[in-house]
Amino acid sequence: MKGNHVPVLKDLVLVGGGHAHVTVLKKLGMKPMPGVRVTLICRDLQAPYSGMLPGFIAGHYTFDEAHIDLVPLCRFAGARFFHDEVVGLDTENKKLICRDRPDLGYDVLSINAGSAPDISAVPGAAGNVTPVKPIDGFVDNWQSLCERVLLRRGGVRVGIVGAGAGGVELTLAVQYRLKQLLAGKSPDNAGPEFHLFTDADEVLVTHNRFVRAKFRRILAERNINVHTGHEVVEVGPGGLQCANGATFDLDEILWVTMARAQAWPAKAGLDVDGQGFIKVNDTLESVSHPDIFAAGDIAHVVNHPRPKSGVFAVRQGPPLSLNIRRKLLGRSLVPFSPQKEFLSLISTGDKYAVASRSWWALEGRWVWTWKDWIDRRFMRKFNQLPDMKEEVRQDIPRGLVGKDAIREISAIAMRCGGCGSKVGATVLENALAGLEPVSRDDVLIGLHEPDDAAVVRVPDGKVMVHTVDSFRSFIDDPYLFGQVAVNHALSDLYAMGAEPQTALAIVTVPYADEKKVEELLAQMLQGALKVLNESGAALVGGHTSEGEELSLGFSVNGLIDRDKILHKSGLRAGDRILLTKPIGTGTLFAADMRHKAKGPWITAALDSMLQSNHEAAGCLFAHGATACTDVTGFGLLGHLVEMIKPSRVDIEIDLGAIPFLDGAEETVAAGVFSSLQPQNLRLRRAIQDVESASRDLRYPLIFDPQTSGGLLAGVPEQQADACVRELLKLGYTRTAIIGKVLPESDRLEPVRLLF
Repeated sequence: MKGNHVPVLKDLVLVGGGHAHVTVLKKLGMKPMPGVRVTLICRDLQAPYSGMLPGFIAGHYTFDEAHIDLVPLCRFAGARFFHDEVVGLDTENKKLICRDRPDLGYDVLSINAGSAPDISAVPGAAGNVTPVKPIDGFVDNWQSLCERVLLRRGGVRVGIVGAGAGGVELTLAVQYRLKQLLAGKSPDNAGPEFHLFTDADEVLVTHNRFVRAKFRRILAERNINVHTGHEVVEVGPGGLQCANGATFDLDEILWVTMARAQAWPAKAGLDVDGQGFIKVNDTLESVSHPDIFAAGDIAHVVNHPRPKSGVFAVRQGPPLSLNIRRKLLGRSLVPFSPQKEFLSLISTGDKYAVASRSWWALEGRWVWTWKDWIDRRFMRKFNQLPDMKEEVRQDIPRGLVGKDAIREISAIAMRCGGCGSKVGATVLENALAGLEPVSRDDVLIGLHEPDDAAVVRVPDGKVMVHTVDSFRSFIDDPYLFGQVAVNHALSDLYAMGAEPQTALAIVTVPYADEKKVEELLAQMLQGALKVLNESGAALVGGHTSEGEELSLGFSVNGLIDRDKILHKSGLRAGDRILLTKPIGTGTLFAADMRHKAKGPWITAALDSMLQSNHEAAGCLFAHGATACTDVTGFGLLGHLVEMIKPSRVDIEIDLGAIPFLDGAEETVAAGVFSSLQPQNLRLRRAIQDVESASRDLRYPLIFDPQTSGGLLAGVPEQQADACVRELLKLGYTRTAIIGKVLPESDRLEPVRLLF
């Protein structure tokens, strides 16, 4: 992460990656607010765009075309992205309660978390219907629904409950796609039978009579059975029942009605309407809590109620962005009045659409082309991000801080070095208060003792293995960063066969006010402690200081029998070379810094880094590993060379067998490399016929520096396959035999690459 001379003074937290929030993020990227730390917390990596959902369902758009990738957007905005879900809110202490991470504080909060259907109101609906909202959930279920339909023999009956614009458009899109899929399977297949249900006397009741007439005709032409005046009152495993007594046998039921908000805003005491939506005034602030904004489906604009539609969420983005900025600056907010009439573009599944506004309506393929152009233009704003030049200097805007904060900023600007750069005792004490390191009998004086140093006993018959690792943060999430940093440090112990005993933390936190430093420390150390406690290592102390960038390291020690130490120098001819994790973190996070990496790529890389090497090490040793190391900064080739030289052997590596992280080959092909790559490339002198090898597109990845990489080990040939099978069972799903050890030759280049 790049350094920041401006202290963090206020926290803006955005909950949900909805249509309004993506606009807020884009505008913050174009015009940053120095002194404001922005965090997006969202359960989705890629936010679906509702305007393109029917086209995606119909097969006209790819997944990427219909989704906004939130990870590079956050990087562009200078925002932290926390991949989690909010489950509660403490308005008194201004904290969000998250499902899988520590609580998160805020100064200004904005909620754009969408809505969900209230299927609990209809007996049997839960578990027997597929809700269309939240949209991301439906997208996840869509593929499995298609597979179920394709596997069924005979006619398939599909019901859609809800005949508003969303229900009608989805019905036509689903019908079109399923007919295409079934026709590919059996050309004579007539396609599914569709039933559309509404308790109203008409479809599309919020649209004008011309729109309704056009869709009555279109639905009839498509042989869709429309059941008006049919209120669904009960659902079962094979159908549904209506209030008028009618029953229908159905194989699949999609639910596009009765939207409700999530429960936690109401439980937190926010003023909400009857469906749980947050009441907001004309400035999009909560009517009960002026430091909280809401937009999109989750919001009920008291003076301007509108349908739950993506078009209104999109239109709320600019005024929401403006008022959040003005709120942070202490300025008066600007009222927003949504338009009463709006352009509606409803597709019919087959690249045909109906346009309407006010009293008129038009239809045709040209309308779909127009809609497609509008939607793609909107998506380009967020998926084709400009390269931003780094600012030479950032000044804190007037109004962002008060007199007390100005005095604090002056103090930060005059921070001392030496011991004067340490984090204050009160802040440190508060951050450590909630930490509960694992208890060990051999730790005599530990974290919560007042002494100057930890005291640890080395058990009889054991020797101590000691190592240290530290690096600057490369991700914005301190909780995950804490976990990755510990895994990285502990891997040195695992590679030698040692069991972790204790750890000391080495922390540098960016300048900020005391509360924000305290929260950052707590989140980072709680993440670290999660891994340490699982490993059995006790956190016994450490050192904190302030600086421009967040960095974290650990001095860790472990215990091992003297005669069981595994060295790098034990490779023997005939051994197979095993790698327990895929590689590619260097290029992926270099691409992430340039907001050119896809969110799922980064998440998959993080998942790999968060996987401990503990069980892998035990498995390797149980199968007679002769030598072992962990793959980190020197890259795969660099760490292989560290093993080859002292073992006095040659090796053969199959480039095609090496597991790579998703996206790594794409980012390398695009010319994106870690800053350490050029230094690692010097080791190419160890490769035979390097000129030919370098033509392979995968070649640069053997020099890619890794963070919290896997273990690289030599295993006897007769044990290698069994070892791989066991590692796969343990969850190291990308484990592979990537080469073999050869007798030492007279060549100066000991590495032969197969490609």
